[in-house]
Amino acid sequence: MNCSRRSFLKKSGVLASGLALGSLPFLKSCAPAEEDISDFGLQLYTLRDVIGDDPEEILRQVAEFGYKQIESYEGQLGMFWGMGNTGFRQYLDELGLTMISSHANVFQDYEQKVEELAEIGVPYIVCPWIGAQDTIDDYIEMAATFNQLGEIANEAGLKFAYHNHAYTFHELEGEIPQAVLMDNTDPDLVEYQMDIYWVVAGGHDPVEWLQRYPGRFTSSHVKDFANGEEPESVVLGTGEIDYPPLLQLAREAGMEYFIVEQEAYTNTTPIEAVRDNAEYLRSIEF
Repeated sequence: MNCSRRSFLKKSGVLASGLALGSLPFLKSCAPAEEDISDFGLQLYTLRDVIGDDPEEILRQVAEFGYKQIESYEGQLGMFWGMGNTGFRQYLDELGLTMISSHANVFQDYEQKVEELAEIGVPYIVCPWIGAQDTIDDYIEMAATFNQLGEIANEAGLKFAYHNHAYTFHELEGEIPQAVLMDNTDPDLVEYQMDIYWVVAGGHDPVEWLQRYPGRFTSSHVKDFANGEEPESVVLGTGEIDYPPLLQLAREAGMEYFIVEQEAYTNTTPIEAVRDNAEYLRSIEF
């Protein structure tokens, strides 16, 4: 793909926090399409308001919308939605869905969670949150912890990854914490899940990070960004990010998994958003 870095930007205004997005490259006018993304996934947190009532029915609808993969999280019914790990795997198999990862509190009962995921062949456990740290030294210590968590995961046949939010892209003591984490973790032990929305909300360019750290971002959260008085997560194709060329570049930079997530539902419902996001991704070719 021969797209210039500058060709990746849609002009967008300024965040309420004062971060200007006008210089971030959000993708426009790149090479013609050649193939599609067929095995895209869904982070079940998108359905947090409805999935607890009837997990089996909600998952059935997810499969009907065309999703092939799911990423779970620790809701009220746990990562396996009250079915146990083997029961959950069996039900997903019946639906033609594959569980590729789960967000989990990796600072509590970590080895048990790793064991349960490994038993049913889930390849990743993902740390979704560490909170903004006070100093750069705190991030260096967290990187050392990530390496230890990665060793435990690797020994069980899993991989460990960290999912970013905006706070790791806010400068601290003259450094960007996300870079500190990535520079101080072993690529063989720690991978990264790029939440594209939160990179943008943090005032950074996803393309620059993909190019700076090829092969380190192996999965992503694909959700669109609406820039108003407050940034908002919206249905794909209705916000600021022009995804087709970005996803192509991400794949070329080593990204393997593209996971839909939506955190807000203005003028829609969780089920409608999940359906519409699937339709958008099915329409992408490159």
